[in-house]
Amino acid sequence: MPTLEIYTDGACSGNPGAGGWAALLLYGTAKKELSGFVPDTTNNRMELLAAIRGLNAVKPKSGMNIKLYSDSAYLVNAVNNGWLDSWQANNWRTSDKREVKNQDLWLELAELNRRLSPAFIKVKGHADNPHNNRCDELAVSQIKRNKFQ
Repeated sequence: MPTLEIYTDGACSGNPGAGGWAALLLYGTAKKELSGFVPDTTNNRMELLAAIRGLNAVKPKSGMNIKLYSDSAYLVNAVNNGWLDSWQANNWRTSDKREVKNQDLWLELAELNRRLSPAFIKVKGHADNPHNNRCDELAVSQIKRNKFQ
């Protein structure tokens, strides 16, 4: 089965502050870059939004394996360690009964995760992964381009 690789990253100038997100989709020799800006947000929201936008770019019923790479432990651990499932089962409450932050984005990601079943893979940020570094460049460039408009 063919494999689509999605690299994602989010950035924030201040936290909260102006934010940017980016996703890089790789399929064989094809490459697609996506990025965007949010004027008032947090870094965690940008990490989630990058993953959501990347997964939303996948055609329905594509029938391919999807590997989503992120340097966000928040994102990858929530999916891989079952936190997302627990939050949903506990009516969007954490283990210490607090309301889950960024619930709107987690709901959207949970639906995409259910529909597409991507593998979430943690990569080291700002290191030697050129695809992760490119996503960081794209996200930061969105902040620089839009912050003072």
